[in-house]
Order: sequence, then C-alpha cells, then structure tokens
Amino acid sequence: MNIEMKGINKSFGTNQVLKDAGFVLKDGEVHALMGENGAGKSTLMKILTGVYTRDAGTVLVDGEEVTYRSPQEAEKAGIVFIYQELNVLFDLTVEENLFMGKEITKFGGVCDKKAMRAKAQEMMDKMGVNIPVNAVMSDLSVGQQQMVEICKALMVDAKVLIMDEPTAALTQSETEVLFEVMNSLRKKGVSIVYISHRMEEIFELCDRITILRDGSYVGTENIKDIDMDGVVQMMIGREIGERFPKRDVKIGEEVIRVEGLTKGKTFKDVNFSVRAGEVLGVSGLMGAGRTEIMQAIFGNLPYDSGKIFIEGNETKIKNPRQAIAAGIGFITEDRKTEGLLLEKSIAENIDIANLKKVSNNGVLAKSKQAELVKKGIEEFRVKCFGPQHETGNLSGGNQQKVVLAKWIYTDPKILILDEPTRGVDIGAKKEIYSVINDMAAKGVAVIMVSSELPEVLGMSDRIMVVHEGEVTGILDAADADQAKVMTLATGGSL
Repeated sequence: MNIEMKGINKSFGTNQVLKDAGFVLKDGEVHALMGENGAGKSTLMKILTGVYTRDAGTVLVDGEEVTYRSPQEAEKAGIVFIYQELNVLFDLTVEENLFMGKEITKFGGVCDKKAMRAKAQEMMDKMGVNIPVNAVMSDLSVGQQQMVEICKALMVDAKVLIMDEPTAALTQSETEVLFEVMNSLRKKGVSIVYISHRMEEIFELCDRITILRDGSYVGTENIKDIDMDGVVQMMIGREIGERFPKRDVKIGEEVIRVEGLTKGKTFKDVNFSVRAGEVLGVSGLMGAGRTEIMQAIFGNLPYDSGKIFIEGNETKIKNPRQAIAAGIGFITEDRKTEGLLLEKSIAENIDIANLKKVSNNGVLAKSKQAELVKKGIEEFRVKCFGPQHETGNLSGGNQQKVVLAKWIYTDPKILILDEPTRGVDIGAKKEIYSVINDMAAKGVAVIMVSSELPEVLGMSDRIMVVHEGEVTGILDAADADQAKVMTLATGGSL
C-alpha cells in the first residue's frame, strides 16, 4: 500500500501542532518517522487513521484521496495503529484482549473458546512470547502488555502497520524477536511506519526516515545516506554533542545496602549496595524481576525476607510513605498509571510529593507553590502552556520531565529510576542524563533500571544484571560490554 500525506495542518484550539506536514510511505518498506517529543508524529498518524480530522491537506492511498472517519474504518482498509499508550482492558485475559470485537464463533453465534485459545497460543508462539493466554492483563509487566498489543495488531490482515515506540518497554531479546516478525512482514509486502527514539533500531531496521520538527516536515532520507549526527541535526536543528554526558564525581560512602532480599519465586537472595555519587545500572530481560526488586525496596511490594540498610542503619520499609521518609525517591516504569495524575495540572503533580516544601505550618502557601513549579518547568525545560497545563495533554518526554521534577525536589538520598528515558526523544534523553549526573554530583545514590544496553553502559559506574529473579553478576562499567551483560542476562557465566 502506498500512502501520501501532504500539506497537513492541525490545531487544537489556538495551538497549531501540525503546519504543512507531509509523509510518503512506499509499498513494503519500513519507514522511520522521527522528531522530538511534541513534533507531531503521533498526531500525523492519528489523522491518517481517523482519530483526528485534519484542518487542511490531502491524504492519498494508492493514488486515491481518502478520509477515514474512525480507526475502525482505517483498520478495515488495512491500516492498523499500535499506540504507545496501551489500548488494553486490564481486567480481562490475554486471550480476551486479543479477540475483543473479533471473536471466533460457532453455529448460533456462540464463542468458540477452544478455537480462540488455540489461535492465541499460535500467535504467542509465532512471536516467541512466553505469556499464558489465560493470564489477566493487570498481572503482566508493561513489556508483556506491549507484546500482547503487538500480537493483537498482527492478527489483523494489515497492509500498513503503524508502530509508536513498540520497543520502549522491551529488552534486547524481545526486540530482536519483534524485528524478525517485522522483516517477515516486509517480505510479504506489508508497509510499516516505525516511530521510535532509539537510534540503533532505526539504522538496523528501517529503509527510509522522515523527520518532523515543531509540527512541520523537515525532510526524508534513505537510511544508507545519513548517519546518527545527521538525523539529530535534522530533528533539533543543532548538534547535540556527546550522547552520554561525562560525569566526574568522587564516589563517597555507602548509602544503601540490600542483603538477602527474597520474594517467593519473584526474586531471591538479592545483594547489592550503592554509594554516594554512584550510578548503579540494572539490566536484565523482560520478566527478570528488576522492577519487582525496586518496588520491594520502595515498599510497594512486600518481601518475605532480607534486610535494607540506609547509611548503615537497618531500615524497615513496609510502604512508600516510609520509603520517602527514609530518603528514597522512585520514578516508576509506567509514568501514566503510577507516576502522574494525568487529569491534574503540572503544578498539582509537582506539589503532591513536595507538600512540606510548599506549606507553612501545614497550610499550603501559594507563593511557595508557584515558585517551585516555575523552577521545575524552567529547569527541566517542560514544553507547556504554563503551570496549569494538564499533564495528560503533554508529550511523553515532557510528562517524564514532570515526574523527574516531582521526585528530585523531594531531595532524596537514594533515587531509583525505572526506565527513565522510555519513549523520550534524543534531546530530552540528554537532558535526563544530565539530571542523573547532577543528582550523583550532589551525593545521591542512583539506581537506574533500563532495557537499553547502550544507556546502561554509557551512564553507569557499575552494572547489576538480573536473571529470573537472581543477581547473576555486578560488573564495573569500564570492563563491561553488551556481550557480557547479555551473557549474564540469559543465565550464563563469564
């Protein structure tokens, strides 16, 4: 299927988000669509698939002008959008989500559960995904939920697949499985629009790349004719410098030590420590238990045995309130459901974790509130209309910046970051890396869980690798490489 979009304009109120934007997709290609957070990538694709109506411009599909009035209409035409924001029903099973609105029925209209279960299992096997089809979605990790969403889209006989940050919650091995599926689809003539901020993936997978900046079309290039620096220059209009900013910090005394932390079959006998000014990267495959270990340290997940020491003193943490009181800040993997109140303003989100700072004797002080929020917006370069901007209407990268501001202003001794740059553009990533380095320079002990191996290797002093709930090794970053980390992550030994 060939698609041409040209002269596309779209405004929401007085905010023009697309200005003469364009995009051309050829039959059987994987085409990267890139730009900073808020550049208009997702909006452009939502116009193609009927989520939004365009204010101006034309959309041609195989030479004929079209206007899809709903995603269902676009899907019937063979265009499927896999959203960055998961479109799943969390209280239903994997199988039920896969067949929602597409049930296999027997004579008389009765659902053929046996056939649906077999088809669901076939799709999971094809994707190389080890997820029980009768599992309830709310019991799965974000990465597993993402794989179910991808499977759901692939069950439709699509001619065009639009993937918005499909690997953001996936680890290296899951990403490789997805790429195999995508290459297989390309050989069958399926066209794929690939929206991602992961540069390595773009150069490994895609045929061409189109760049948007501030809602406008910048240009299209063949991947073989451009390099990473060229892409960044097109995206942000300037050179970004070193990808991972250098940090010259004197590592101090131990701040946190974990001994023998165990939770059933989820994780067992976890031992590690982090010192002041140190960044400990945490790596492992999806479902390895990385997030669960961090949730237990923060009091969100009760553990069976083990001890947590903060500044040499054993500290009992049974809930997040006690963790915060002990000096722990936690930026969660899923900012939308755990990190932010999406229907609330930027001001309300930053203030909620910093009530002592913005109060006088228990009474909220508006001047202190305004000062802290203004500082957060300016320091973290949040693109918004002001403190009252609803966080749910911010781009993913700007939402992440609000989460960072919220927790960093609590002045933590220990900062846990679970996938801190998930779904964030390269410019915003650099800013987040600088924030991490600034926190380390202030003597904070930083724990960074990440599925991006280049990020783990580029930002960490040491790397802790987790496999099936066990720590299989802790490497000095200077001696680590992707092969060593992946060996430990898959249960091997060095």
